[in-house]
Amino acid sequence: MKRIFAPSSILAILIVTAAWLAAACAPVAAPGPAAQATQPAVAQPTSAPAATAAPSTGGNKVITISYTQEANNLNPLYTNQWFTQNLFDLFLDNALITFNDKNEPLPWIAKEIPSIENGGISADGKVITFNLRDDVKWSDGTPLTADDYVFTYEMILSDKNTVTSRDPFESEVASVVTKDPHTLVVTFNEPYAPWMTSIFSRANSSVAIPKHILQPVFEKDGTLDNAEWNRAPTVGVGPFLFKEWETGSHLTFQANPDFWMGAPKADQIFFRIVPDDASQLAAIKAGDTDIGVFISPSDVPDLEKLGTVDIPKVQSGYKESWYFNMSTDPATMGNPALQDANVRRALVMAVDRNKITQELLYGLTKPALTFWDGMAQANTDIEPIPYDPEGAKKLLDDAGWKVGSDGIREKDGVKLKLRYVTTTREVRKNTQAIVQQEWKDIGIDSELINHPSDVFFASFGDKGPIATGQYDIAEWSNSPQFPDPNAVDWLCSEIPSDANPPGGNWEFICDKDLDALFQEQARTVDAKKRIELFKQIQKIIADQVYWVSIWDDPDLWTVSKKVTGVKFSGATPFWNAYEWDKME
Repeated sequence: MKRIFAPSSILAILIVTAAWLAAACAPVAAPGPAAQATQPAVAQPTSAPAATAAPSTGGNKVITISYTQEANNLNPLYTNQWFTQNLFDLFLDNALITFNDKNEPLPWIAKEIPSIENGGISADGKVITFNLRDDVKWSDGTPLTADDYVFTYEMILSDKNTVTSRDPFESEVASVVTKDPHTLVVTFNEPYAPWMTSIFSRANSSVAIPKHILQPVFEKDGTLDNAEWNRAPTVGVGPFLFKEWETGSHLTFQANPDFWMGAPKADQIFFRIVPDDASQLAAIKAGDTDIGVFISPSDVPDLEKLGTVDIPKVQSGYKESWYFNMSTDPATMGNPALQDANVRRALVMAVDRNKITQELLYGLTKPALTFWDGMAQANTDIEPIPYDPEGAKKLLDDAGWKVGSDGIREKDGVKLKLRYVTTTREVRKNTQAIVQQEWKDIGIDSELINHPSDVFFASFGDKGPIATGQYDIAEWSNSPQFPDPNAVDWLCSEIPSDANPPGGNWEFICDKDLDALFQEQARTVDAKKRIELFKQIQKIIADQVYWVSIWDDPDLWTVSKKVTGVKFSGATPFWNAYEWDKME
């Protein structure tokens, strides 16, 4: 890997988007909502659940991974779910640049990381030229070329496709064209700092889809929304290839002997979909899982005693978070009380978040102050919102939300009853139960709603309950486009609607000052100036209580001692899956 610095020019920052993050030693990253902890108090099974057996592969090296959340769509244009995005490292491994276990950028399909010195970045910073490898083929033998990336760009922008997001291609990119089959040229409207994690990157699900397979589908149906390939991508490119997806049971990926880096060492990667964290834990203890995902800190001591697994902790920038429905559109709006920043602050003050992390996570993590904690861009001057139920009551009283005869606050005939929505993970359900009682103590009623992850994270086009505003407060884990600090979830242009289905701004916030700062930071290639912009961003978010962390959310994995070569990246967890091996 070659990291290039050109201190003489601020445009040099374009080639090292992740460079300043090395000093931070920790992360944050995309509408890749994901849960990351388990509930210790739940009764644990005494034996592994009835497991779906990994099919015979003709080889004996099957690496089994437990997944507590099911994928929602295997086409990158239609998902921002972390569990799904990881799969692209296996069967759609064509990001121009990837990131290693130190979260350093590596040229991948691009032969080298573009820079001013090597001619890959123009003098004005607006044009980036990628020289692509010429030895990469789709699994049916068709060469992967620059045309696949141009086609992907066209499909992202097409109004015929209800994709999850069009950022940054719609707002920042002027054109994506081919110079020849292995030269891709991306022209920006202005220099764009987070290009490494935004342009044909795994970090924002813009890896290339096969033109020769999907262009005929688009021409025939007028959309890719219903393409069979979305759930059965039988033509892929990567160390492993899609074989089977049985809903509620498993996904299977078979070794690709023609992978451009060489045939992978394992014969198959088998994702067993388990119903809950307790089932995963039982499977790990029974030896039925080679890689476990999002392990609870409270389970670590018992797992360490097994002596059969390693437990890597990987910083990936995720924060378990609360998002408030700020929509003013009657079709998507939440309780009108949420339009008041003092009400939002009162909701947070009423909850002892430190108690939650102590009781549910054994004090092994704590609430984050900002969305960028652990990164160079974090604003350490932000003051935490204290646990203060009496102060919360006063804020609500002053805002006109008075306690009624039934003990529930109301204003102008509207009850302060909130739909608190999250996934079915036990730690989240137990968090809901604690919060519900603490809100009730200050006169706030709540309805607790839980959706399976594939439903919860569904896009606006797929009628997802969060994307379509069917909530008041939602909980999930999210991060910026790690290892870059860029985030698009607060942009006004990312608010989804019937007229504009794509968009990851599921909190429906449109703050013009915040929007302008987010756009400015993305076009600011001077690292110091960009940090200052992020500090202003965080102050607005904190002052307006647009976002709140329940706990900092690093990734805890388990890896069987029989499995070797695993090097998780916070940005692209399965980046080196071709090197994974298993001893029998």
